[in-house]
Amino acid sequence: MWHDLLAAFGLMLVLEGIFPFLNPRRWRELFVRFINSEDHLLRMVGLSSMVMGLLVLYLARGLLA
Repeated sequence: MWHDLLAAFGLMLVLEGIFPFLNPRRWRELFVRFINSEDHLLRMVGLSSMVMGLLVLYLARGLLA
């Protein structure tokens, strides 16, 4: 279990680093806009991200199991 968790964390870091690596100026602009957003919008983005992540995990486990 810990092996899978560490692998997932490593993959998340790789994926999170792609956009700032490829286009740092645009990433910075988006980050500033994101910081200046209202709390309810940030919560909705976080909730959407979690739901999509759970959906991907559910599909991956169902298709690969």
